[in-house]
Amino acid sequence: MNKTSLARLKRLTNLAATLTLSAFCVSALASDKREYTEDREACSQYSATKRPLFGDLHIHSRLSFDSYLSSQRNGPDEVYDYAKGLPITVPGADGEQTVIAQIDRPLDFAGLTDHGEFLGQVAACQNPDTLLGKVWPMCMMSRSQNLWVQLIAASWWTRLGGQNAVEPTPSSICLFEDCDSKQISVWQEVQAAAERHYDRSANCEFTSFVGYEYTDAVNQKNLHRNVIFRNSKVTEAPISTYETQKSLLSLWQQLDEQCIQGTEGCDVLAIPHNSNLSGGLMFQDPKSPEELRLRRSMEPLVELVQHKGASECRYDRLAGRGVDTTDELCDFEQIPGDNLHMLGTVEGEMRSEDGALVDIDNFAPRNMIRNVLKDGVALRSELGENPFQFGFIGSTDTHSATAGGAQEKGYVGHLGRRDSEYRNVQDHFVSNPGGHAVVWAEENSRDAIFEAMRRRETYATSGTRPIVRFFGGDYPADACTAVNRAELGYDNGVPMGGVIESAALDGPARFLVYAQKDAGTATHPGYDLQRIQIIKGWADAEGKTHEQVFEVAGNPNNGASVDPDSCAAVGTGYSELCTVWEDPNYNADENAFYYARVIENPSCRWSTLQCMDAGVNPFSDQCEEQSLAASAKAREKQGATGEVYKNCCRSAENEAFYSPVIQERAWTSPIWIQSAL
Repeated sequence: MNKTSLARLKRLTNLAATLTLSAFCVSALASDKREYTEDREACSQYSATKRPLFGDLHIHSRLSFDSYLSSQRNGPDEVYDYAKGLPITVPGADGEQTVIAQIDRPLDFAGLTDHGEFLGQVAACQNPDTLLGKVWPMCMMSRSQNLWVQLIAASWWTRLGGQNAVEPTPSSICLFEDCDSKQISVWQEVQAAAERHYDRSANCEFTSFVGYEYTDAVNQKNLHRNVIFRNSKVTEAPISTYETQKSLLSLWQQLDEQCIQGTEGCDVLAIPHNSNLSGGLMFQDPKSPEELRLRRSMEPLVELVQHKGASECRYDRLAGRGVDTTDELCDFEQIPGDNLHMLGTVEGEMRSEDGALVDIDNFAPRNMIRNVLKDGVALRSELGENPFQFGFIGSTDTHSATAGGAQEKGYVGHLGRRDSEYRNVQDHFVSNPGGHAVVWAEENSRDAIFEAMRRRETYATSGTRPIVRFFGGDYPADACTAVNRAELGYDNGVPMGGVIESAALDGPARFLVYAQKDAGTATHPGYDLQRIQIIKGWADAEGKTHEQVFEVAGNPNNGASVDPDSCAAVGTGYSELCTVWEDPNYNADENAFYYARVIENPSCRWSTLQCMDAGVNPFSDQCEEQSLAASAKAREKQGATGEVYKNCCRSAENEAFYSPVIQERAWTSPIWIQSAL
């Protein structure tokens, strides 16, 4: 063996010895035998090098107050039916059940996450046992078909949940309705529905997860988490803000005590979402070693994108700068405000002062996950561990039971009647269809998917379905031509979500990244890929944080666009991209993270498609005239109020974030490189 071969062998030996891999990740490549934490048949399809599974872990049915009072009547069974490709009926703008909705392709997995605080109280209002329950004003308002009455009821419910300035307080209906027993009954219904739709056979066609949403918000500053259980072993009832008194630490402690420590075979994680609307409160420095331990244990993932915006990073085109970033692609699907009042637009007017645009200088940096990750690598030197080591997923947060309905074309809205039909363009123009949670798992089972989430081998998409791999370690320059790229990726390093000790590397970190375009469907083929970027964040010797975006594959200036008359794709890109990239500025003494961002060719935003369907072309010189005509028609034919289609003619040149053309994307979970403490 020559000196070069010996050096390479030594390097690989050191790398294998010190890379932070989960025990399962190692064993999965050595054996195809799986031990399950539940009774089920072994999946007939098993891949040691894993396959991508697409899902949604943020879904609401009529069991949620804000879904029910928006005239949405589909329950858990319809949620799973839709996720599996069946059509369901959702409310139109008038509240009548008239709109047929169907996903473009079935999901592989889904988790229903109705609001845990209100399961019993909503059930008491929907199906009261007493006369007082039937005539209780709040319940009557929740059952009303009048939009304004429904919105007043929504405000009432959020106040009860402690999302305003008061502490969480159960509804007075619980004085004469047994809300506690209804809470348990509905929670059992959630579990039973998940069981009915979980494929325990060897076919492993669909996986359901038991879960709920923990719904804390301080003065409408979002702190929500989706709580996902590994299997059918769950807590007796959802642990909600009523039990924690709005303490995230208490949530983690009670989940740990009641599930992980208190119930054999129980495992659980909590997924934060919409840090963009948290007013800077979502990710604060841990105040104790216990808080640090529990955050790392309970929250391995973060939901990076959903219908209330993207939380990767923020760049204001009008200001020409961002929130601790100069990355111009950070203008993607940004919400003007920084709290849940962003939902306050009704009949074309923002009804809350708190829903207004927050300028760059007053927008909290830690609303954006990239900044949180940068602070995490800086805090590692101080705390001994990184408190913010998150993998990425996307989801929808649908309140219309449309699990995974993230496609731009045919988007029916995610808020029941409140954003159905013309109301979507009129009142929820800044929202979007959401994204997907993608996991790399050996098979489509609860155990395999949950373990992928635990080890952060996940990525988020903005609604399309590209296939993306990302590995870090030591890779030959010709790795992209290898027939066994996946095996090479695992053998020579770690996948997305992994951690490398810098002492294991003899030289600069090298990354293997490749992506395949979304194949789409027969009627709607996917868009070509434009490029792959690698985003690096790090902390220097003084603890100051930095970031840099590297173009590593493809062509950002390929000239692709859309036809302004039809929205058809113009130009070509790539069906596949692959590269081995070495950090030119690598410093083994710095703590750093890297993640890949895959960018598709331009396509029309959902709002552009809906405007065009109404006869209003955002690209046309006659847009305003078309808007007036379409709005008049909506008022006459559909009972609309105001200038319904005015938003269609907003000019991207005058907007901080909006554009009628977007570039769909995927974000891999980061790979961290850690220096010695």
